[in-house]
Amino acid sequence: MHIKKSLGLFILLLLIISCEKEPAQIIQPQIIPLPNSVEIIDSFFTIDESTGITYDDNLKVSAQFLKDFIESGSPIHLKEGNEIQFKLDDNLKPEAYVLKVSKDGITIKASTDQSAFYAVQSLRQLMPVGLENDTFLENEITVQALIVKDEPQFSYRGMHLDVARHMFSVDFIKKYIDALSMLKMNTFHWHLTDDQGWRIEIKKYPKLQEVSAYRDETLVGHYSDQPHQFDGKRYGGYYTQEEVKDVVQYAKARFVTVIPEIEMPGHAQAAIAAYPELGCTDEPVEVAKKWGVFEEIYCPNQKTFAFLEDVLDEVLELFPSKYIHIGGDEAPKTRWKNCVHCQDLIKKEGLKDEHHLQSYFITKMEAYLNSKGRQIIGWDEILEGGLAPNATVMSWRGTSGAVEAAKSGHNVVMTPTSHCYFDYYQSENEDEPLAIGGFLPLEKVYGFNPIPEELTTEESKYVLGAQGNIWTEYIPTEKHLEYMAFPRMLALSEVVWSQPEHKNYKDFVSRLENFHLRLDALDINYANHLYEIEGDLISDEGKSYYELKTLTEGKSIRYTLDGSEPTINSKVYESKIPITESSTIKAAVFNEEKQLGKTFTQRINYHKAVGAKITIDKQLHKAYSGSGAEGLINGISGSDSRYGDKEWLGFWGEDVLIEIDLGEEVEINSIETRFYNANGQWIYAPKEFEFGFQNHGLDSKVEIPILDKNTVPIKIKADVLSRYIYFKILNYGTIPEGKQGAGNKAWTFIDEIIVN
Repeated sequence: MHIKKSLGLFILLLLIISCEKEPAQIIQPQIIPLPNSVEIIDSFFTIDESTGITYDDNLKVSAQFLKDFIESGSPIHLKEGNEIQFKLDDNLKPEAYVLKVSKDGITIKASTDQSAFYAVQSLRQLMPVGLENDTFLENEITVQALIVKDEPQFSYRGMHLDVARHMFSVDFIKKYIDALSMLKMNTFHWHLTDDQGWRIEIKKYPKLQEVSAYRDETLVGHYSDQPHQFDGKRYGGYYTQEEVKDVVQYAKARFVTVIPEIEMPGHAQAAIAAYPELGCTDEPVEVAKKWGVFEEIYCPNQKTFAFLEDVLDEVLELFPSKYIHIGGDEAPKTRWKNCVHCQDLIKKEGLKDEHHLQSYFITKMEAYLNSKGRQIIGWDEILEGGLAPNATVMSWRGTSGAVEAAKSGHNVVMTPTSHCYFDYYQSENEDEPLAIGGFLPLEKVYGFNPIPEELTTEESKYVLGAQGNIWTEYIPTEKHLEYMAFPRMLALSEVVWSQPEHKNYKDFVSRLENFHLRLDALDINYANHLYEIEGDLISDEGKSYYELKTLTEGKSIRYTLDGSEPTINSKVYESKIPITESSTIKAAVFNEEKQLGKTFTQRINYHKAVGAKITIDKQLHKAYSGSGAEGLINGISGSDSRYGDKEWLGFWGEDVLIEIDLGEEVEINSIETRFYNANGQWIYAPKEFEFGFQNHGLDSKVEIPILDKNTVPIKIKADVLSRYIYFKILNYGTIPEGKQGAGNKAWTFIDEIIVN
């Protein structure tokens, strides 16, 4: 009897144990942007129908956001209770938070609703992605226990969107703002007016809606394609003031400030098309049908200032932001130079020239906005002729504008083309959608340091943060825009939020691969280049090798050298590949079953200068340093359409002297190279260059033809025996009036120097 009773108790105990859940494994958090501090606790909290939520009234918006997120994405409904608590902590900074998850509950501590909202965005990423699109059907949500202590590096964390070139629906604008807020970005810069369209309703000036908001047709293809062709379709529209109010309120509920941009004095052709008296000629013009910079510019007279003040009065009623963006970029001075009123005004005000007239214009508009309790922000051209007293500078033409402004005590937002222009190509794949040009891969965005090295610690305090820009000349649809924005927006969010000492690109890529699932759930059309391969030709003790790498872990690279497509049976890449002749390498990333991503193809032209010694007399520009000087003789030519790739070398406004040392005298029959030529991006092929051999110096000159092509090829025939080759590349000079970037120094971009 005793044995039977013991056996029964033992079986009952086994049944009880077997009914208990398996202990969950620790889940490593994959939060983007990376928090300052994460401490993992070996436990979990489960959210279910018994879970309650309570909050301080000062944190109501963020608490309600979390409640709505859980209830709209799952069958769970939260009650009143203390399992999830939002606590006010005045000791924390305005955007700092502490998130604690234990087996007993979730606690969020913050001093503001905004910082509590950021805690919720981190907590959101600890939950299943099914909550994002209402596909999570379970009655329990398991959350990893941890403690997150977090705050941002920069106060300004922004994204820009140009709706003048191509317009996007209010619903899409809200979706865009949702993405910003999820990534803890706090500023949406809304570019509302330009030469190609006026997109905001101004009730006092109805022709802005009737005329300025529409263009007769739109350029087809790239601006560089000649001759220009058009689609013959009227295009346009505008946001009503009610729609604008709706967007601003929607953003406010997600702690995103909307900064409107009303362009002045340039990029004004759409407005002048409606009201010709605002220009200097009084002659009718049309809303621009193609991209670029146009000579139409606001005339600095009382009629113009009254118009702009009226416009701004209505804008201020719609946007409560501290800043109003007034543009200030790419303002050609031709009309002002030929305008009697403008020349008289220059003399009357004792101004030096038209650049100082622009400063006069901006200062006048700043005084008006200051009188209304607002501040101006403008592109870095507002520095020309003297900076308006209280202006903030948005530095886009590199970092020099930021350095100048910060050293003079002005606030700066960093948005250089080299790291923050998301309308640039992001991959070297030939099937990428049409873009304006350039090359800005994900890793380059992630590596951006918004603090220019020229600034002292004290001066760096004027750098408020950074912003990604999306200009939409070549982005006509919402899906295309998402493709250009994501995942580069995620990389930038980490640049502006996370502390630099904690950042690691390989770790970011791992978290991004996981984040793709969330983007899928949110129906965001992101670009996935994680399974692409990078290759480099390297020289070691006079021998050449090719190195392949991919960032994602747990996969293999398989390759061929005969130009055939790699398969699951191709050779696995394990070490650098010896290169002794011209070759075509094809490679791809594979898992155990199939190819992931696209095939990488690299043609290597093993010419006589590959592996030689090369010196350049100028310091490489940090924004476009390619593969270094050695990249000019590594056997790899640059892209036909992406001047910012690893092979093109860029120099801004400088003559460049190049010396190639072949190590011994060799027979040279020909030399070839290419120059990039994209005037819309301020890149001009040089008019001429000099070259020579051995000790003869630069004894020959080549004139370069002017071609309407992206690249200008040069081939020099030779029949010499020489160890040395010399080149002097002469910069084009100053960009002429009427062209984009007029008055600025031109860029020179040089490709592979091929010696046969």
